[in-house]
Amino acid sequence: MPPAVLFMTFLLWLQRLVGLVGLAGLGLLVVPAALEASQRFPLYAGIRPNVAFWEDIYSRYTTRQAVLHDSVDLSRVYTVVELVDRDLPLARRINELRTTQAKDRLSALFDALASGVAPRTAEERRIAAMFAGQPKSAYRRAKENLRSQLGQKDRFYEGVIRSGKYMPYIRQVLAEENLPLELAYLPHVESSFHPSAGSKAGAYGLWQFTRSTGKEYMVVNSLVDERFDPYISSQAAARLLKKNYETLGNWPLAMTAYNYGRAGMVRALRAHGSYEAIFQDYAQGHFKFASRNFYSEFLAAMRVAKRLEQSGLAMDRPEPARTYRLKQEVSVSKLQTEHQLDKAQFIRYNPALQTPVLSGERKVPVNYLVRVPMVNALQQQAKVAGPAQKPPVRQRPRVTAAPAAVQARQNATVQADSKKSTERRYYHYTVEKGDTLSAIARRFGTSKETILVANNKGPHNPVRVGDRLVVPVKR
Repeated sequence: MPPAVLFMTFLLWLQRLVGLVGLAGLGLLVVPAALEASQRFPLYAGIRPNVAFWEDIYSRYTTRQAVLHDSVDLSRVYTVVELVDRDLPLARRINELRTTQAKDRLSALFDALASGVAPRTAEERRIAAMFAGQPKSAYRRAKENLRSQLGQKDRFYEGVIRSGKYMPYIRQVLAEENLPLELAYLPHVESSFHPSAGSKAGAYGLWQFTRSTGKEYMVVNSLVDERFDPYISSQAAARLLKKNYETLGNWPLAMTAYNYGRAGMVRALRAHGSYEAIFQDYAQGHFKFASRNFYSEFLAAMRVAKRLEQSGLAMDRPEPARTYRLKQEVSVSKLQTEHQLDKAQFIRYNPALQTPVLSGERKVPVNYLVRVPMVNALQQQAKVAGPAQKPPVRQRPRVTAAPAAVQARQNATVQADSKKSTERRYYHYTVEKGDTLSAIARRFGTSKETILVANNKGPHNPVRVGDRLVVPVKR
């Protein structure tokens, strides 16, 4: 076994024996805050092409462009496919056809170059030049490694705007845990700072916790799923990242473990001895493209986000709020009334509540952390303190009562309007591939605008696959 691996194995054994405090006292592990950012998050020579690739994905190519590239050597970008707006009719089929045709043309070119056919066009010569000095078998490997990546420039830009709402709180949590503040940029990679984002693997929220991992740090059940609470999940993410660092000893490994899993990275470290060796050679289990590129994506996202922040971009601001824990279970409607919030407002401040609670079938459970706007909290305090003294109101002339028939019609209208306004249920819907807001609204018999308001989205804030939407519908 190489000396580096033996030394790391010894450190891991000693860490389990005496804990992080003991190791720090022996000088074997460095406290994260004591290092410069460039030392905590090094840009290794081997990952420079990957970081540059992801910087282009986040700052150059939009969601209307598909980048065809080599999945191993990310410096090889072959072509960019122009896509149609996903909200147009048949957009999904059109975009899939365009991407497939472009892949087929490149595959045919690789086959031709592998068989010795000379490139004819300028485009073919440009691609052939990427393999100068390599054997013809390199073209066959390039065909196998061909991959498509959707650009993210517009989505990333919107994510940076959204991040302003959460960044101050996340940095506060990281500081309290003595963790590097740069970790606050990780949600750019995970969710574009969408608290309702989801993935095909069942990871949800700002920090993309899976159900099993989420249960280790939060409440995750049929009534409350704190993965969707951006504040509670930020505390959980800080604890998870800290544990990864304590176990693995540096941030490139700790952050890769956030995607791949702590136990898997411990095995990889024992086998290869360093992050750079793992990046270069490790290819076991589920350690594939996403895990291999996770740290590179983080570095790229942090660099692009900082540039946008320094450009004077107007970012969302934090929403002042007050929290308190329930001492007994309460219905959502009662909490709404108490804090003078409509259903959509209450859900926006309490996104962890699940459909059985939102629909009124179950009550908000004991010990749930209620979050309400600060202005409503102040109003509630004033209400409890007692009504303020008001100047006397001048009496208006008394009006003769309406005839009985007219009064009956008015009462019926009021009752009907009241019934119509309260007969609304709220459901969670996870966005699937090919969905648009308009299509979702038609499916539930509501309007696109209603869904936008309920989810605090603007007209230019599109949904993406995996997003979990709150959909208000009539009974």
